Amino acid sequence: MFNLISNSLRKRAKVMLFLLPVLLVSDQLWAKSSKLLILGDSLSAGYGLTQAQSWVSLLQDAWQKSDITVVNAAISGETTDGALARLPRLLDQHSPSHVFVELGGNDGLQGHSIAKMRSNLSKIVELSQSSGATVILQEMQIPPNYGRRYTELFTGAYTAVAHNHNVVLLPFFLADIALKSDLMQADGIHPNAKAQPIIAESMAQTLQPLVAP
Repeated sequence: MFNLISNSLRKRAKVMLFLLPVLLVSDQLWAKSSKLLILGDSLSAGYGLTQAQSWVSLLQDAWQKSDITVVNAAISGETTDGALARLPRLLDQHSPSHVFVELGGNDGLQGHSIAKMRSNLSKIVELSQSSGATVILQEMQIPPNYGRRYTELFTGAYTAVAHNHNVVLLPFFLADIALKSDLMQADGIHPNAKAQPIIAESMAQTLQPLVAP
């Protein structure tokens, strides 16, 4: 009788050892989720608004019941220089699965070298990809009064970086909103509170297929 019980226990133990890797894999698949790091400037930081009003905060709220976590690392006034310096720590701290890069607007407004901006964006993409994250690049625009050559070089930098590093390039997310004065703050640069839900809804539709696990 003792031998029969012992043999039965051994068989059960073998079955459990066989099933354990399968169960672990199943748990990992079940728990699979995405973490989206927003690396941006005032347009994503919610300049002139409360944090709860910003489109990124509204996006977080909309995705509360999804498998996507949003981390907003956008800072008003941020340039590609500043973001590049901050990025290694952000990647270590948050281990994002995706990085949304919304940068360059301040570089352009301050008349920075397009070559330097392009180099910084390339390094940001490379660092993010090296960490295992998928990069989504946001094209930016600047007012036409900076001159045709400069504005064309500015816009072309995004196309070149996206092509060279094989990343998704999204069209400027304020293209339509910036033309409507009732959706913009008095400075004509930053969208107001009324525009934020519109941006959040648009970005949710655009980003979810790219970020969803």
